[in-house]
Amino acid sequence: MRIARAHIWQVPRLAAILWAFAHETPWLPCVRSPVADLWVLAVVVRRGWVRVAHVRGRVAGFVVRDGSRVHALYVSRGARGQGVGRALLAEAKQAAGALDLWVLVANVPARGFYIAQGFAEATFARGGGNDEGLPDILMIWCDRGAA
Repeated sequence: MRIARAHIWQVPRLAAILWAFAHETPWLPCVRSPVADLWVLAVVVRRGWVRVAHVRGRVAGFVVRDGSRVHALYVSRGARGQGVGRALLAEAKQAAGALDLWVLVANVPARGFYIAQGFAEATFARGGGNDEGLPDILMIWCDRGAA
């Protein structure tokens, strides 16, 4: 596996990973058009916030991080359970030293994943700060060895 900065030409692949997750998640409402998703992905790629994991020469997942805030972490269905998400998160941890992210309460697998990666649930909210309007949880991680 190789992790590298995302390039603008990879936006369609990032969108495909995002859309596949949305389609396989029946409780997740569709709140943006495909064009809006592509635009947002292009913006964050241009800002340098996106790191991609390549497995066998193909983008298998990506993380969107600005400083300590993880905005998104998605892994393609075929690459889940192979360490792609852990590797992306480990690189983000090493770069930032402390991370925080919001995860939807209904996303039980993601919550379990983040807890297994050392995150703690810090604050519960009613969803006023996310596009879907669904209850969410602020999760935090800090490098205790650096403290």
